[in-house]
Formats: sequence, C-alpha cells, structure tokens
Amino acid sequence: MEWVLADALLSQSRDPRVLLGALCRGEASAERVETLCFLLQRLEDEEARGGGGGAGALPEAAREVAAGYLVPLLRGLRGCPAGGADDPGPAARQRRRVLRAAGAALRSCARLAGGPQLAAALAEEALCDLLNAGPAPGLEGAAEAAVEVLAAVGPCLRPREDAPLLERVARAALALALGGDKAGPSPDAAALVAGRLLPALGRCGGAALRAVWGGLVAPGVSEGPGRVGSQLLILSALAEKLLPEPGADSVPASREAGLDARRCWRFWSTVQAGLAWSEDALTRKRARYLLQRAVEVSAELGTDCACAPGEGTGPSLFWWSEKKKDELLKFWENYILIMETLEGNQIHVIKPVLPKLNSLFEYAVSEENGCWLFHPSWHLCIYKRMFESENKILTKEGVTHFLELYETRILPFSPEISEFIIGPLMDALSESSLYSRSPGQLIGSVSPLGLKLQKFLVTYISFLPEEIKSSFLLKFIQKMTSRHWCAVPILFLSKALANIPRCKALGMEGLLALRDVLQCTMITHQILLRGAAQCYLLQTAMNLVDVEKVSLSDISTFLMSVRQEESLGRGTSLWMELCDWLRINESYFKQSSSCSSTGLHETSSLNAYVRNLVQEYIRSSAWEGGENSCMPDWFEAKLVALMVLLAIDVERMKSQYSEKRRTQNVLRIFLDPLLDALVKFGTNAYMPLLKTDRCLQLLLKLLHTCLLKGSGTQDDEVFTLLQNFIMSTTESISEFILRRLTMNELSTVSDLDRCHLYLMVLTELINLHLNVGWKRGNPIWKVISPLKNASIRHLQEMDRGQEPTLGRQIQRAVSMAALAMVCEVSQKPELQLDSLDAGPPETFISSLQLNQTLQKPHTEEESSFFEESSSSQGWGKIAAQYIHDQWVCLSFLLRKCHTLIPASEGEILEPTLPAVPMAVRTLQSALEALTVLPSEQVLPVFHCMKILVPKLLTTSESLCIESFDMAWKIIASLSNTQLIFWSNFKAFVQFVFDPKVLTIAAKIKGQAYFKIKEVMYRIIEMSAIKTGVFNILISYCCRSWVVSASNVSLSIAKNYSELVLEACIFGTVFRRDQRLIQDVQTFIENLGHECAANVVIENTKREDHYVRICAVKFLCLLDGSNMSHKLFMEDLAIKLLDKDELVSKSRTRYYVNSQQHRVKNRIWQILLVLFPKFDQNFLNKIIDKIFQAGFINNQASIKYFIEWIIILILHKFPQFLPKFWNCFSYGEENLKTSICTFLSVLSHLDVITETILEKKLILKQALTIVLQWCFNHNFSIRLYALVALKKIWSLCKGLHIEELAALTSVIESSLSQVENMHGAGSAKKNWQRIQEHFFFTAFHPLKDYCLETIFYTLPRLSGLTEDEWIAIGKFTRFTDIPLGAGFQWYLSTTHLCELKPGDWSQQDAGSNSGEADNQSEWTDVQKKIIPWKNHVPDFDLELVFQDRAAKLGKSISRLIVVASLIDKPTNLGGLCRTCEVFGAAALVMGSLQCVRDKQFQHLSVSAEQWLPLVEVKPPQLIDYLQQKKAEGYTIVGVEQTAKSLDLTRYCFPEKSLLLLGNEREGIPANLIQQLDVCVEIPQQGIIRSLNVHVSGALLIWEYTRQQLLKQGVSTA
Repeated sequence: MEWVLADALLSQSRDPRVLLGALCRGEASAERVETLCFLLQRLEDEEARGGGGGAGALPEAAREVAAGYLVPLLRGLRGCPAGGADDPGPAARQRRRVLRAAGAALRSCARLAGGPQLAAALAEEALCDLLNAGPAPGLEGAAEAAVEVLAAVGPCLRPREDAPLLERVARAALALALGGDKAGPSPDAAALVAGRLLPALGRCGGAALRAVWGGLVAPGVSEGPGRVGSQLLILSALAEKLLPEPGADSVPASREAGLDARRCWRFWSTVQAGLAWSEDALTRKRARYLLQRAVEVSAELGTDCACAPGEGTGPSLFWWSEKKKDELLKFWENYILIMETLEGNQIHVIKPVLPKLNSLFEYAVSEENGCWLFHPSWHLCIYKRMFESENKILTKEGVTHFLELYETRILPFSPEISEFIIGPLMDALSESSLYSRSPGQLIGSVSPLGLKLQKFLVTYISFLPEEIKSSFLLKFIQKMTSRHWCAVPILFLSKALANIPRCKALGMEGLLALRDVLQCTMITHQILLRGAAQCYLLQTAMNLVDVEKVSLSDISTFLMSVRQEESLGRGTSLWMELCDWLRINESYFKQSSSCSSTGLHETSSLNAYVRNLVQEYIRSSAWEGGENSCMPDWFEAKLVALMVLLAIDVERMKSQYSEKRRTQNVLRIFLDPLLDALVKFGTNAYMPLLKTDRCLQLLLKLLHTCLLKGSGTQDDEVFTLLQNFIMSTTESISEFILRRLTMNELSTVSDLDRCHLYLMVLTELINLHLNVGWKRGNPIWKVISPLKNASIRHLQEMDRGQEPTLGRQIQRAVSMAALAMVCEVSQKPELQLDSLDAGPPETFISSLQLNQTLQKPHTEEESSFFEESSSSQGWGKIAAQYIHDQWVCLSFLLRKCHTLIPASEGEILEPTLPAVPMAVRTLQSALEALTVLPSEQVLPVFHCMKILVPKLLTTSESLCIESFDMAWKIIASLSNTQLIFWSNFKAFVQFVFDPKVLTIAAKIKGQAYFKIKEVMYRIIEMSAIKTGVFNILISYCCRSWVVSASNVSLSIAKNYSELVLEACIFGTVFRRDQRLIQDVQTFIENLGHECAANVVIENTKREDHYVRICAVKFLCLLDGSNMSHKLFMEDLAIKLLDKDELVSKSRTRYYVNSQQHRVKNRIWQILLVLFPKFDQNFLNKIIDKIFQAGFINNQASIKYFIEWIIILILHKFPQFLPKFWNCFSYGEENLKTSICTFLSVLSHLDVITETILEKKLILKQALTIVLQWCFNHNFSIRLYALVALKKIWSLCKGLHIEELAALTSVIESSLSQVENMHGAGSAKKNWQRIQEHFFFTAFHPLKDYCLETIFYTLPRLSGLTEDEWIAIGKFTRFTDIPLGAGFQWYLSTTHLCELKPGDWSQQDAGSNSGEADNQSEWTDVQKKIIPWKNHVPDFDLELVFQDRAAKLGKSISRLIVVASLIDKPTNLGGLCRTCEVFGAAALVMGSLQCVRDKQFQHLSVSAEQWLPLVEVKPPQLIDYLQQKKAEGYTIVGVEQTAKSLDLTRYCFPEKSLLLLGNEREGIPANLIQQLDVCVEIPQQGIIRSLNVHVSGALLIWEYTRQQLLKQGVSTA
C-alpha cells in the first residue's frame, strides 16, 4: 500500500522538490511524516535503479527536507515526555510514531544527499543530545529523539573515515543501556538502545562493534545481578555480529573487528549468571538463546576454539573440537533441554528429564585421566535454577539429586563445587519442608533428605584433598552461623557433621565456629530438637578438632556452650563418650599458658588442669572481698564443677580394673581447696565475701551437675563420695548461713542474691541428709528452728514503725524469704519438725498483713542503691518477691489448718489464727496479689486459692468466679514456651477442677458450674495452639475421679461428661510445619539412649494422642456393674452418637483424612471400647442410631468400625437380628450406597451365630436376602453379595439343611461361574481382590477385639493418615492412669497386626514412574470395593447417547476425551460443549456430580444432554486406559515432554483417546508411562502453557480437521 501511495504522488509531479515541499507543509502528524518517509524511500529506490528524474534537484531537495523540516521537527519533540514503555498513553504512542517515521526519513535523506557530510552532522548533533540527556530514570524526550536519529543515520556513516564518531556513539549507547554508575539501567533506555541503536551500530563496521564489545568486557564493568539483564539484552541484540557467521559471502562485521564472543570468559560468565541467578524469565531465555546460538555457530564453522582462561582453575568455560563434535552436540542439546524444561516448574514434566542430568556428568568427566572436560559451573547452573524454584517439590528434587551425586560416581575436585555447597546448597537446605517424610514412611522414620545429606557430606569430605579439607569444613561451619536456622535444618546439618569420620581438621577457629553454631541452636523453642543438635555438635567437635591446636581451657570454655540440662547430662552416652575422648587425648592437648605446675608429676595433664582450675577459682584477692561487692557470675562455678566431674569420671575409666580407692583420692585432691574453705566458714568470720560466694556456688553446681537426670545416683560412687565430703562440712556451712541470714549482715540489694544462694544451699543440705536418712539432732536440724525464730523476730521488729532504711528493708526481705523456705521444707514429714515451737510461727503467719509491700528506702540511700552492679534487682522485683514469700508462708499455714477454715464469714472457730477463719478476706487478698505479682510468682497464690475456693464456693460464688477469671487471664497471657507456663497451668487446673469444686458446682448448678465449663472449652480451644494443655486437664480430672473409691465421684463426673467426650474425639489437624516438627521429635525419641537429649530431657507426654489415651484408659477402668459407672458410660455413648449425627449433617467438605473423617473415626473407636459395658436394655435404645449410621455415606475406616460393632451386637444379643433384617427392606434409593455395609456384616454370619443353637432359620433368612442382591444392577453390590453368599452357603453345607437342597445347583453354578470367569477384565480382578480383603479373610471380630486393633491396626489398614495411628506402646507408657495387671485388651491374638497395606489401600501411591505397573494393580481396587464412593463405570450408557444422536442425524467420531484429572467446573463445562460441538464419542470425567454445578452448566449450555458422559475416577484411570488400549485405541497425552511431538506434524488415528492433565500439575508421571504418544502445541511466546480447556479444544479440532480431510479424500 505504501508503494501505491508513493507512485500516486509521483504521478502527479516528477519534481521531487514540489512533492516533498507539499508534504512538509502543515501539521506534523504521524500520518504526514510516514507519507513523507514512504515517498523518500520510493525516490531512494528509483535513484538506486537509475531511474530518478532531476539528478541535481533530488540531493538538494533531500538536504532541504532534512535541514528545513525533519531536524526542526525532531528538536521540537525533545521537550515532550517520552512516556513509559510498558503502557504509553495515546499522545506518547503518537509521538513515538512520528519519531520512528522522521528517523527513517532522515536516513533516506542522508543517502539521497549524495555525500557523507549530512549524516555526520546529524550524528554529531544527536550524540550531543544523547550525552546531555544521560542515563535518566525515565528516558527523556531528547534522548529518545537522539537514539532514533543515530539509529537512522548511523549506517550511513563511513566505517573508516567516521570511525572516531562511531566509537563515541557506541560508548554513549552502551553507557545508556548499562545505566552508567547506577545499580541498573532504565528499562526504557536499555530496550530502546538495544533494540534500535545497537543493531544499527553493528552494521556500521568494526570500530563501533569493537567499542561496544570493549565496553562490555572491560574489567571495571559491574557483574551484579542488576546488570546481567541489560548485558544479556545487549549481547542478544548483537549476537549475529559478535559470533562468527558461517557461510556468509561477505566478511562479517565480527571478523572484520576481530571479535568472537565464544573465546571470552566474561561472555560465558554473563550467560551463566543469566541462566542461574536471574529472576526474570526473559533474561534467562536470552541466556539460553546465546548459548544455543554459540553451539550452532561452532558446529557449522567446524573449527576448534576455546574460551580464554578466566578466574579460577579447571577447563575452559566453553570449547569446541571438531573431533568430538557429536559428543559436544549431545551434551549441549541435553543441557539446553534441561534448562528449558526447568522453566515449567512442573515436577512431573521435569522428573523424566533428570536422568539426562546424570548423562551430563558422564560427558563432563574424562574417562582417561578423571579430569573435568566441561567446566562444572555449567552443571551448577542447573541445580541453582532448581533450588530457586517456586515449586518446593522441584527444589527438594534438585537438592536430593545433588546430594546423590557422589553415591555412584567419583567426581574430580572442583573449588566451584565446594563454593556451591557452602553457598546455594546450604541456603536451600535451610528450608524446613525439605526434610519431610516420603509417602509411605512411618512416623518417626529418619528424614530421607537428612539421611542423604549425611551420606553426601561423609563421602564428599572423604574425597577432598587433605590441604582443602580443613578450610572447607571451617567455611561450612561458619556458614551455619551466618543465618537464623530453624530447628529441623540445624539438627540434620549437625547430625551430618557428627558422622564425618575422625580427622584433625579444625583448630581454635573451628572450635569457636562450633560454639557460635551452638548459640544458633538456642533460638528454637523445640527443646528436644535443640538438645539433640547440641549432642551432635559436641560429637562433631570430638571427631574433627585437632587436640594439638587447642588447650583444655579452650575445650572447657566450649563445653560451657552446651546446656547440661538439655544434652550433656552426667551418665549419658554422650558424657561417657566425652570422658573417653578426654582420656585418649589428655596428653596431646596444647599447653595453656595460664596453667601452672602443680608439683604432682604422677597426675595426668587433665588432673593437673582441673586441680589448678579449682585452686584458681577458690583463691581470691584481698581487694575482691569488699562487703558491698556483687555476687560473682555463675559461669565459672558451672565450668569448674563440670570439669571436676568429667576429670573424676575419666579417672574412674582408667582405674576401672585397678584399685577403686584411687577415685576417692583424686576427688579429694580436686576438692581439697573447696572443703578446706567450707570447714572454715563457721569459724573464720573474716573470710572474703567473694570467696564464700564462689565456694557455695561451686558446691551447688557440683551437686546439680552430679544429680542431673541420667546420672543414676543409686550406684554412683562419685555422688556417694561427694555427698560424704559435703556432709562433713554441713555444720560449718549451716552455722555460716545462719549467721549471715540472722545477724543483719545482709544490707545491700546484691545481698538478696546471696540470700537466695544461702537458702538454695540449705535446701540442698537438707536433701542430702534426707537421702542418707534424717537424724534428729543433725547440724541442719539445729539450724532450722533458730532460723525460723530469728526471721519471725526480725519481721516483728520491723513492724514497729522503724524508719525504712535500705539495710532494714533488705533484712526484712531476707527474713521473709528464710521463713518461706522453712515453711516449704517443713511440709516434708521426714524432717519431724512439728515439735519445733508449733504455735508462734502459725500465729505470726496468720496475722500477716497480706500483700504488704516493701517500702522503698529513703531518698538519701537511693544513689547507692542505683549505683550497684547489674546483678542487682529493681525494687519492684524485690517487693514482688516479698509478697510471693508471704503467700508461700500462708500456703503452708492453710494446708496445715485447712480443717479450721469456716464455710462462711460468721463462723469463727479459732481467733488465734485470723487468716484461717477470715477466708473471704484472704481470697480477696489473693485476687489483689494476682494483679500485682508478675506471672512467674503467682504459684503460691494459686496453691492458696486451691484450698480456699472449695470452702467458699457455696457462700461466695461470685468471688470464686472472679478468682477463676483472674487466674485464667494470667494463664492465657503466657506463652507455652516459657518455663513458668506449665507449672502455673498445672496449679490453675488443680484449683479450678479440684474434685471438691466440681462436686459443689454441680450440686448448686449456679454460675460457677457454667464458668467451669466455659474455662474447660477455652482450654480445649487453647490446645490447638499450645499443644499439651488439654493433656494436663484430662489427666488431672480422670485421676481424681478414678482415685476416689466412692460412687459420688462418677456421678459428679457425669455432669462434666462433655470433658471426656471432647477428650475422646480430640486431635487437631496440624499444618505441614507442625507435623514436620512432630515427626522429627518422634525420630529423635526413637533413638532412645543413643541420643543423650532423650535421657536428660523429660518426656512430658504432651502429644495430642495422650489426651485420647487418657480418656480410653479411664473408660477401661469403669465397671459396667456399678450403677454410677454404667450411667456415666451410657450418657457418654448417647453424646457420641449425637455428635456423629451432627458431623454427618455438617456441610463442611467430607473427604479422606479430613477433620470430619477423623472425628467420626474417633467416635466409633470409643463406642467399640465401651461396647462390652452395654447391656441389652441400653442397646435397645441406641440400636436404631447404630443401624442408621450404616446408611450414611462414610469413609472406609468408619464403615469397618460400624460393621464391626453391628457384628458384636448381633453376636452378643441375637435378639436384634429382626431389626437387622429390616435394614434390607428400605427403599432402593436409600440402599444404593449403603447396602454393602450390611452385606459385609453378613459375611461374618459364622461369628454372629456362634452361640445360637438353632441356626437354620437364620441361615435361610440370610440366604433369601443375599440372593436378591446377587442380581443387582450395580457391580459392586453384586461383589459384596457374592462374598456374603459364599460364606453363608459354606455354613449351610456344613449343617446339611435339606430345605435348601433345591437351591444347590443354582448357587453352586453361580459361585463356580464367578470363580472361573474368563478374561483379564476388572470384574475378575475385583472378585479376586475382594476375597483377599483383610475384612473378609484375616479379620476376626472377636479375637481381634483389642486396643491395638481399634487404635492402630485398623486405622493403618484402612488408609487413615499416620497421625491417627496410636501405637500400643503409648498406652503402656502412659502411666498416669494404670490399668490392672489382668487387663487383656492390649494386643490382638491373630496375625491381623502383621498385615501391610496392600492392594485395597485407599491412597494413591504417588507418581513414581518406576513403580507404575505395581501401582496400577492396586490403586483403584480399594476404590472399587467401596461402591458408594467409586465404582467401575457402566459403559453401556454410551449406546443410549449414540442412539439418541443417530436419531437426530448427528455425526459421532471415535474420539474419547478423558478429563478425569481436571478439577475446575468451568474447564469441564467448556470441554463438554467443545466435545459435543465436534462430535466426540464420550467425555470421561472424575465425577458426574459436577454436572449439577452452576458454573459447569453456564459454560456447557446443555451440551451434557447430548454427549455421552462417563465417570472414571483418577485412581481408576490406569485400568481404564489399559482397557481402551485393548480395544484398539491410541492413548494421546496433551503434555510437554522430552519426546513430545509437534501437533502440526502428528496424524491422529481414527480411534484416539485424548488424555488431558490437571490444571496445575499436568499429567502425573505414572500416567505418562501409559501414553502411546505425547503431543504438544507449538508456542511462540514466553508463557509456557495454555489453559487446559483451550489446549483440549485445539487438539479436538485438529483431530476433527484431519478426519474431515480423510473423509473428503475417500469420498473423492
């Protein structure tokens, strides 16, 4: 059209000046400028052919147009805004059209002008504009106009004469594209320069190209991620020029310029950065294009080349050899295929390609010398892309594949791989979800990825050169400190390190790095996991540290980073391993400069170090002993105690087979300085204060470390020796403490810390004496009474209005703390303290003014108070501790005198104890205390409320309710990770759910009763986020109800049966991250004593399973013959059945392992447990509900439980058989999906009739019913009926019932026909499988009745998730409610528990293509034997539709479209319409229920009425496809795979079956194996996939088009 327009203009006048002048007048619209451009190009074309008129006029006219019109026009456009490239407005689009047309017109003018001057002048002016504009954030108008001018006139410049100008233009263009000194260029600038200017410059000759290339590869050019995109944009724009052009006639610009990008390592590093590190898909596509282009050029040129060496060592980044052309082409073909496939992020597409990655490694390593042929960084780019994928499954696949690298091959060492491991791999390993179990793995199994990581690290370290090993491990460990790791990744990384074989790889720097990692483990709240991680890190240190480079001092400091209460408990396997390591290496440690000689040459270096350590610790300088000095830090005491006990245990190891007395002597040598100091405590009043503090701290830490859980003190020789040594100093220590606490020697805030220390020491000394047997008159006994009396005296003196100085207030706090300690220990009956002045303490405590605050000292002392060290407490904490100690004392008093507490305020029993009779006022004070005390100090207040509330609930109900609310607010505000939470929560439960409180509240049925229930439901709600709180509640209540011997407790418990009901069905569905934590914790627990954390950390049994276990064991203890027990169980059973009915009516989605499925499953488990306690009268009330439950559409596990309980009822009470027969008389619609439940019951008729003497009538009735259902149109119902018939008929034959002889031939022939049916169809397979089903073969309803079958075996065999399996070991480990020794319901007596989930399992086994055949044999069977869920489609239905279509004259093709994998109703509705329009034979869907969906109907527009629809569920697809293959169909998959064919090149057979994939996941790998061919739709864009309906429609049309063509040919 443009040429026609130009010719029309030229026909009007041949004078170019006239024509051009006419066009240059008027408004400069886009249309006018474009017309001018067309005319100039036409004139240029005529001039080139030599046909132009006016040879002299045309150049002059061109110059006039350029100077007089186009240049002013472009200058005028400079000031206009350029507009964004992504979404320019109308004005910007119009402006851009003008610019493009003006630029093209200028180029024509420059060529027509007849000389180079015009082009050079225009280029100079445009370059100035470009330099002045600069790389602005948005491309300015002047710059854009300049780029257009330069792109237009650049090719008109002379390569040699104008070379300097071209170079300057090239450098300016490159600076604009790269963004100068900024982090990245403007996208508009980069796109315009790369798209317009640089290709034009590439055509200008070698100078411009060299300038651009030199700027790209210059050493100063940044290679950051922000620049890679723009660099690749430029390189791809110039690819044709920077790479040699094979077969070109003329000399290409690249050769003229001497350029070949393949030989530059900077070019390849940029390509790799784009492949691996870029987040932009377009940038990655450009990188793949450059790689592919370079490979193609290399193959076509046929000459050898190699990239120049860059940074690092190893092979070139790229090389080509004509001798190895085939291998190189294969390598790069596979490489590019993998990189392109990874763009899809779909694991089922990528997984079949991964074997090609293995072949890349085979190509990459030379078989001759074992060296790298290809640079390993290319392989690492693939892994980096996988690690960065948004699809976590793909990330896990990539990490797993990398970790398996060294399992089957030995790769040469490469620094790049080491750096990759420490960088991207460890970053990927920080994702917790990667460590989840594989499908089919049991809970508690080791994480597959964790195991692979361990094997990989061990193997990789073994292959490392010795000189590299140390630095790699150091960097690896330091990387572990560089981020905040979650509990699971740090655990498995630590475990992998711990399994590296012993080597001397780490020095002091490595030990410090391990210590930093230990600190990283402390941030996680999962105590068991962090304890296990500490164990592994300590083992790592023992395995990898070179002892010759570290001293014992360094080791001891490192050990202090390991928490003894979480991992390094004395007596554990880890402790013994550490002792053995010290024993072996003690003579090799580096000598510490701080260790002086002890003069004992016979002692080992460890003993010498420890003895010197104790001496240095005890020794204190005179200046350190000031009276006002602060307490020393506990760190040194912990360190010394730890090393003393380690050294003595090492000594025990050495003297194990020699004299035992040596252990005593060595311990005595170690402790001599300490014991000497302790003996002098009572007599040396001038001993430095710091020394006494240190001695007592060390004493405590020695005892605590020795007594840590796992040490086994019964036969512990060291503990016995330590105990004897310390007891010898008891008198001196106790006298010292008594003096310090009672003689006004404690007068500063820091002295409160000392008071706490003294009281802890006193408590430990009491425990020591109790351990050996308390004797009246021992030194401690002599101290307690004076301490108590002195404390009371001090407190009474302080109440006499004395001035509150700092010293007096501190002494007051000390006295109250001492009195509280005495009250606490006085509750131990072994101490025999009741005779010690029983009157005055109780009277004083009772007269205490509760919640009396400790006044702050006068202002003149405040300065000294605030100047004390950081160990001092704020006055608020001191006052709170004072109130706390008051309540400790009061708690002691109330426990002792609880019988004296009156029920009302007016009832005064004993005026000498005011706090006891004034219970209401005391409870009010308790509420006040809760408002002022911090949450960590409310425990004694809760203890007092536990005693007061039962006394006051009747008369002061509102006050008690207020106490419930106040206490609950405190509990709800705490985090369950705080140590105080659990102790506070237990105390809260004990006082709110005290049996007395529950009894009184239930009797009066007031507001307190409903408040208690409200609190109960709040606790259950809290348990969803704070695992373990419900465990404490149900355990406490059940224990209190069981312990009580009277029937009253159970009659009261009936009022709170909702608690037991909720416990029976309790269990949350965890998020994946929560389930992962539980899985890993179970794995650690299963390690047992092998992991020291299991020994040291107490198993709190806070798992959700223990709630149900507690409820079940409680119910098992109830006695059906006891009326109160019986009523409780019957009430619970009715509530359970009501709950089941409520859940069944719920509109919430009900699917396998949903919350609704789990709740119903738990309900029927408990009903089975309760069944033996039911009598006939009660069953008569609930039997209808049980039968009704059989008619509901239930999941498999619930179906089995309902069938089981019906069998047990009919066996125990045959009187209910008539009601059972009536179940077969419901209408056809009701029985369609539920009759199989009752037929399954009939298959156990032998068990039902076991105790019935006259069986004939029952068998006749059963036979009559079953025979009717054997002829049902539904195949699944026929299967169940035949199984029941076979069982019943065998019973009839055994009894020789003559009345049934007439049926013998019919029944025998029917059963024989079923047994011997021919063919390999699904009918025969299903008959074989249903007979092998565990419920009809291995399961015995009576012999298998036990807790193991109900809670573990049946859930496991019926496809329930592992979360619902409760192993019988958990029942036995839960000892809060012990069952009697005669309890026989634990284990099954049959082999049912030995079965494994087989071909009837409900769950699809996944998509492992290697197991596709095995899976196809069983994944659909369980579905088929649940007839109301999945049944084999009745294909006769197709004939009906075909007949209907034939009557309408509609043409039906032989194409079947299978859409069973598609989820969305919109896609299915659209496909239905498309299939009907093009005459498909049938549309196969996963469920015909979606036809009723409004979205489906909206898109299908009634097409479902004219198209055969067939239901085939996803698990049945393999059988269905195989069946269709047998019928001659070709199975065609719509999927992008490595071997897929282009749609345009594929010829569809007439009998084609088209399989469409899922919207998100596509076609699973196991189904891809069933395909005959994969067809893909050719694409031109960047987006990699179409909507599934669109894809299907395209293939359906292509099939139809091909068939129509064939019909046309045959007709012709």
